[in-house]
This record gives sequence, C-alpha cells and structure tokens, in this order.
Amino acid sequence: MNQEPRKRDCFDACCLKLQNISVRIGNETILDNLSFHLHCGEMTALIGPNGAGKSTIIKTILGQQEYEGVISFSSPGLRHRRPPRIGYVPQSPTFDPGDPLSVADLFACCKSSRPTFLGHSKKTKAHILESLDRVNGKNLIDKRVGALSGGELQRVLLALALDPLPNILILDEPFSGVDAAGNEELMEMLNTIRHNYDLSILMITHDFSILRKYADQVILVDGTVLQTGTPDAVLSSNEFSQLFHRKEADTQ
Repeated sequence: MNQEPRKRDCFDACCLKLQNISVRIGNETILDNLSFHLHCGEMTALIGPNGAGKSTIIKTILGQQEYEGVISFSSPGLRHRRPPRIGYVPQSPTFDPGDPLSVADLFACCKSSRPTFLGHSKKTKAHILESLDRVNGKNLIDKRVGALSGGELQRVLLALALDPLPNILILDEPFSGVDAAGNEELMEMLNTIRHNYDLSILMITHDFSILRKYADQVILVDGTVLQTGTPDAVLSSNEFSQLFHRKEADTQ
C-alpha cells in the first residue's frame, strides 16, 4: 500500500495532482494508472530503474507527451485552476569548449529577442545578474558556456529555470557531470530556493544518499507508482528492495 509522507488537505494547499495517468506509445504501455501529488515548499525525489518511465512522467507534466488521466494544479487565493508555471533543468547539455557563447549570451538568447551580436543593454545585463544572483553565480556572467565546470553549468541552467520564478521546479538528474562536493552544494542551494520561494521541486535522481537529508517525499516508480512516502519509508520498503535487487540480478 502506498504511504503518504504527511497528512495534508489539498483543497487549501498549493498542489499539483497527477491522477490515473497512463501513457501508451504504439502497443507499449509506458505508464499505467499513475497518481501522486506535489505540494509547494516540498522537495520530491522521483526514483526508479532505467526504463521505469521517469522521463515520460516529466514530459507528461511539461505537456510534451499525450496521456490519459488528469493533471491539475491548485493554489490558495485562485478562484479557478490554471496551469502552473514550471521551471525545467534538463540533464546537462554538452557545449563545444571552443564555442565563444558566454553565459550572458545564453541568457539573452533565451530571454530576449535582441540579437546577441548587438551586445546587451544595461537593463538586460542587470536582469541577467539578478537571475544569476539567485544561484550565487553573478561571477559567471562573462564566462564561456563551453568552459563551465559541471557544477557551474548546473547553476546557469538553474538560474534560467528560475526566470521567471516558477510554481514547480523540475530537475532531470541534476548531478550529472557534478562531483560529490558540487552535489552537496547544489542540494543546499535547492533547499534554500524552495524555502525562499515556496515552490515545489520534483527531481529525478539515482543518488539515494541525499534523500534522507533533503527529500520530503520519495516516489518509487516502475511504470506506475510502487511506493510513495518519506525517504525512510520508501528506501526500507519491500518494493524498493525487490525492484532493485531484481534489476541487479537481471544485469548479472
């Protein structure tokens, strides 16, 4: 039986609900009758083996994948339900180390219609610095994107995802290309951000070591939700043990 991490009334709380979500591609069922909730101010980790449908869940929330079921968002003070503003940080893309594109150029390309070769106005540069300041990255504004370390690139992508400030922040394996020290720094930053802005965070991760310290809720999936609850409840569950032991046995 699934376990809710805490009792909470979704009718008076900021909440994204996925209810009975199914995704079929051709004759293959990717997601089957999947349901869970995300609350503002909480960090939720989405875990499961490769091929479990985690990326499909993200695509479904982002509106990039057709599905059956209901996705709804509610927030206190709103008379009518409306789509949430979502910030998305993909797995670290690869940039050519010799590419002259700067962090300021990247922001301008994403946020402004002004051609980058014309330079950046004072207003645009001030806005970029404000966005980078949210992730303690003002010093990165003039660095070439291809020269950024894994941790620096994640800061830049996170700053882009937070501009404008979203209701929900989604990260797809944010530790890819980041060393252990950078992982801890990134998690502390995410923890601060979600408290400062009362947004919900949904994160795909294979690093279970960070769950007990940072996650409010863990959702274990393999085509559907197998278990949801606190990190301790999910990581000690029979479903978690059986799923990962089975997957390990299948690869031997």
